Amino acid sequence: MQQVEIFDRNAVKKRRTRAVRQFRPGADFIAAIAAADIAERLAPINRSFDVAIDLGGHNDAVCDVLKSSGKTKHVFSGDLFVANTHRRATDFVFDDALPPLADGCCNLILSALTLHAVNDLPGSLVQLRRALRPDGLLLATLVGGDTLHELRDVLMRAELEMMGGAAIRVAPFTDTRDAGALLQRAGFALPVADKDSIIVRYDNMFGLLNDLRAMGSTAALADQGSPLSRQTLFKAAEIYASDYADEDGRIRATFDLITLSGWAAHESQQKPLKPGSAQKRLSDVL
Repeated sequence: MQQVEIFDRNAVKKRRTRAVRQFRPGADFIAAIAAADIAERLAPINRSFDVAIDLGGHNDAVCDVLKSSGKTKHVFSGDLFVANTHRRATDFVFDDALPPLADGCCNLILSALTLHAVNDLPGSLVQLRRALRPDGLLLATLVGGDTLHELRDVLMRAELEMMGGAAIRVAPFTDTRDAGALLQRAGFALPVADKDSIIVRYDNMFGLLNDLRAMGSTAALADQGSPLSRQTLFKAAEIYASDYADEDGRIRATFDLITLSGWAAHESQQKPLKPGSAQKRLSDVL
């Protein structure tokens, strides 16, 4: 069956390249939050990793997590699509749809806010699992769930009212249950997927759009339709301020961060018991 192209990968690359060239300090705050969350998840893991890969692709935050953890010996850091000259160092440039990693090359892969705009997420996860040595770990945070559901709603309603029809303007994102299933499908052992929701407030919709542009995260859909008119955008901002504002007038924007963790299979890992191997009936225990 032919792969459905949801995202225009050339457009994804252009938006990322523009964000690097027009770098604005502080615009990568969601990436910083994702890196801090990954640090918390890595801290209780009582083991070391000889070779670690940072597929963060946004800033130095993930690389700093790896180097300060005391759990890694060699760290290699990548940038998404284009080298970020505002970082301290970049070891390689990568496409998250085709991670340039050899089979069995590392023990740990951390990815913060990449992967959510690839057209074949199961295929990318398989490649990452193959890059891990036995008992290697993947920790990946991607945008998912109800991210920007407010913006999706107001753009659709404004375009319907002004134009009589609406195109998809905010990308669809993977939900937590599907993400966990994809980990299992890709062959990861002990797969876990969970979600954190972050509410960010803005003076108006245009402040949100400016941040998304600075992040390189404006929509890059394969079937996106023609650009919205100024009148439609102003109508959307009006609806946003009416329906998604707090008492002080500032609007809310939701970012759902889904974190995936999975291990490359190893004989030392816990395994479920075989069906029928229980020594007692559950009813007797209860």
